[in-house]
Amino acid sequence: MGLGSFIKKQFIDVLQWNEDTDGVLAWRYPMQDFEIQNGAALTVRESQMAMFVNEGKIADVFGPGNYKLTTNTLPVLTNLKNWDKLFESPFKSDVYFFSTRVQIGRKWGTPQPITIRDKDFDMIRVRAFGMYSYRITDPKLFFTEISGTRDQYTRDEAEEQLRGITMATMASSLGGANVPFLDMAANQALMAQHVKGDLGNVFAKYGLGMDEFTVASVSLPEELQAALDERIAAGMKGGLSADKMAGFTKFQVASSIPLAAQNEGGLAGLGAGLSSGVAFGQVMAQSMAGAMAPAAAPAAAAAPAAPVAPAEEPVEARLEKLKGLLDKGLISASDYDTAKAELLKKLLG
Repeated sequence: MGLGSFIKKQFIDVLQWNEDTDGVLAWRYPMQDFEIQNGAALTVRESQMAMFVNEGKIADVFGPGNYKLTTNTLPVLTNLKNWDKLFESPFKSDVYFFSTRVQIGRKWGTPQPITIRDKDFDMIRVRAFGMYSYRITDPKLFFTEISGTRDQYTRDEAEEQLRGITMATMASSLGGANVPFLDMAANQALMAQHVKGDLGNVFAKYGLGMDEFTVASVSLPEELQAALDERIAAGMKGGLSADKMAGFTKFQVASSIPLAAQNEGGLAGLGAGLSSGVAFGQVMAQSMAGAMAPAAAPAAAAAPAAPVAPAEEPVEARLEKLKGLLDKGLISASDYDTAKAELLKKLLG
C-alpha cells in the first residue's frame, strides 16, 4: 500500500448515521485520528439532526438533508476556526447525530406512592401508571443538559435521569390541579391532561418535546383504599352530621358481626350476651333494630310501651332477633343453632 493510499484513508468523505441500534438518542461519529475532508458530504436522514462541536463549543446544527461542508455551510465553525477564506485542509471536529423519532410506548409509574393535597381528603398518597411518548426537539439543549460527550446515549439512560423529575412534577401538578381524587380516578383522561402540560414544560428545559401522556390506572395504597371504602359504604362525605354518625354506627356494628364469629366463643358468645343483656346486646338492640330486625309479630306489637331492660327481655323475642340475623345472612346456620340452644336452655331450665 502506497503512502498516498494510506493518507487518503485518513480522510472522511461522508458523514452519516445509519441508526442500526434501537433506542439510541445521541451518537458521536467515531473520528479517532481521522479528519474531515474539505468538501465532504454530510447526510442527515429524516428523523435525525446533526451537530458540530469544536473544542467543546457547539457550532453548526443541521436538519434532514445532504450538505457539502464548506465555509458557507459551516458559518459558526468557520468563525470558531478563524477561516477567512475557503479552507483547503482537512479539519478535526466532533460530530454528533441525534434521533428525533418519537419514542413511543414508554412506561411510567410510581413504585412508591406520591403524596398530594386533595380537595376532599386533605392529604393522600397515590399510585399511578401509564404510557407516554416524547422526542428530541432541541439538540443543543439535549446535548448540554442531558447527553453530553458520551459516544452514545440511550433513551433508557435519559429516562433514568428524568424519573425523579417526572415524579416530582406529577406530585406538584396533581396537588395544584384542585381536582378531587375521586374525579381523577373516574376520569383518567382528565388526570393525564393536568399532568401532560406541566410535564411538557419540564421536558422542554432539556430539549425534549412531550408527544403523548396517558394514565392507565390510578389507585390508593391498600390501607387508604380500605378507609375510603368504609367511608363510601357508610354514605359519608365531608363532616359527620348526627344522622351520618348514626348511619356510620350501624355500618360499624354490621361490619363487626362477621368478626364476632371468628373470636373465641363465636356467635354462641353473642347469644349468651343477648340473653344476659351485656353492652353488645344493647348496641344491637339500639343501633341495628331498624336496619336488620324482621317485622315485629302482632304479639310483640301489643307489648307494653314501657321500656324493658335488656336482661328482662323475653327469650322468645331474643330468638326472633337471632332468627332475623340468620335471615339477613349475618350469621351462619351453625352459629344460629348454637346460640338458639343456649337460649332454649335458659327458657326450659
